[in-house]
Amino acid sequence: MSALTLWAIAALVIASLEILTGTFHLLMLALGAVAGALAAWMGASETTQVVVAAVVGGLAVAIWHVASARHRAQRNGSLTSNTDLHLDIGQTVEVPAWKDDGTTLVQYRGAQWAARLQGAAIGHPGRSGPHRICALEGNCLVLEHL
Repeated sequence: MSALTLWAIAALVIASLEILTGTFHLLMLALGAVAGALAAWMGASETTQVVVAAVVGGLAVAIWHVASARHRAQRNGSLTSNTDLHLDIGQTVEVPAWKDDGTTLVQYRGAQWAARLQGAAIGHPGRSGPHRICALEGNCLVLEHL
């Protein structure tokens, strides 16, 4: 069997595995195998074929990973302020008073929560009164003044 045929079979096997598993990364690796087949067709040595397949497949996976992460971040926004994950975002709480360090304790959903003002510098507490929850950082509510 020629190297071109072996690379084509490898690309088909990897693409078939992608169909079975549903991971798009395997399709990018199949693209690398196709690049190896093209290198074989152009008469490159076996070492060059493997290097071309590895570089093209690896770069395709890396580019896909970065692009999908960027798309996910744009679609969802920050995980701490994603309203699909945190149903508390947008709810209002009453802040009785702020501590000197810019934090406070608020009653919310029948429990006492630690909270801080969004973008506030330490030593510059906000005003008391109603605030909206704009993010959650661990068990700390991040608030903005209404």
